[in-house]
Amino acid sequence: MRKFLIAAVIGLAVVANGARAEVGEVTIAQQYGVAFLPLMWMEQNKLIEKHAKAQGLGELKTNWAKLAGPAAINDGLLSGAVQFSSVGAPSLITLWGKTKGNIGVMGVSAVTTYPLYLNVRNPNVKSIKDFTDKDKIAVPAVKVSTQAIMLQIAAEKVFGEGNPFKLDPYTVTLSHPDGMAALMSNTGGVNAHFTSSPFHEQELKIPGVHTLTTSYEIMGGRATALVVVATTKFRDANPKTYNAFFAALKEAIESINRDKRAAAQRYLEWANDKKSTLDDVYAAISNPDYAYTLTPEKVFKTAEFMAKIGTIKDKPKTWQEMFFPEAHNLPGN
Repeated sequence: MRKFLIAAVIGLAVVANGARAEVGEVTIAQQYGVAFLPLMWMEQNKLIEKHAKAQGLGELKTNWAKLAGPAAINDGLLSGAVQFSSVGAPSLITLWGKTKGNIGVMGVSAVTTYPLYLNVRNPNVKSIKDFTDKDKIAVPAVKVSTQAIMLQIAAEKVFGEGNPFKLDPYTVTLSHPDGMAALMSNTGGVNAHFTSSPFHEQELKIPGVHTLTTSYEIMGGRATALVVVATTKFRDANPKTYNAFFAALKEAIESINRDKRAAAQRYLEWANDKKSTLDDVYAAISNPDYAYTLTPEKVFKTAEFMAKIGTIKDKPKTWQEMFFPEAHNLPGN
C-alpha cells in the first residue's frame, strides 16, 4: 500500500510538472511612443495572461520593461533576460544574421507600419546633402537603429554607390524623449531628430523646425517600422507561451483598429502624455500611412540593402526566412 501511495505522489508530481513545463514568467521589452500602443494594450488588459490560461498554462507572470534603445533591448534578448522584444526592422535583420545556428532570433510579426520623420531646425539644411560636421542628428542608436539605416539608404542615394555611411559621423544616440528635448534646447549641438509620432507632431510646434524627409520617401512607400522578435530557443521550449503572446498581440491590434479615437485616449492615459492632445494622437494613428498590423512591409528590401553594404553577411532568400511560421501566410514583403 505504501509503495502504491509513493508511486501515486510521484505520478501527480510528474503531471504537475508537465502542466508547467513551460516558463512561469516572461519579460517583454518596448520603447517609447504611440507606435508601441499594441504592447501597452496587451499589458494594461493582461491579454498575455488571458491567452496563457486559454492555452492551459495557468498563471503566467508578465514583466514589462521600458528601454531607451535597441542596444539595451538586444542585450536583454541575447542574454535571455527578455523573451519578447519590440525593435525596428534593421535590428531584427541584424540579430537574425548574427544568431543563425545558435539561439536563432527571428520575427514574431510586425506591429506598426508608420513613417519616421527627419526634423531639422537648421535653416541652412534643405536636403540631405546640406548636413555638415556642425550638425548633430539624434537617432535611437547610431549605425543600427531603423533611423540610422534610413540615413544610410538616403546617403547612398544622394552621394552615390559606396557612400552609405556619409552621415553616420553626424548621428548621436538619444531616446525619442531625450532627442526631442535636445532639439528644443539645441543641447550638445543637436539640431535634427529622426523621430516618430507623437514626438514629430510636438517638434513641429517648435519655431523653425521643418521636416526634411521621411522613411517612406527614402524607401519609396510604406515600410514596417516596428516588429516583435523572440528566439527560436525560447519558442521551441515554450510553444504555448509563444502562442499566447501571438494571440494577445493579434487581439490588441484588432481592438485598437476597431476604435482608434478611444485607443488614442488610452495611450494618453497609459503613457501619461501631457504634451500631446487627443486630436494630435488620433490624427497620427488614423492617417492612412499609419497602420497597426501583423504584416511586415519592405523588411526584405531593408535586408537586401544591409547585405549589400556589409551590415549582415548573409542575405535572406525571402522575408519569411526571418520570421516564425505563424507569420508566413501574411501578405508581407
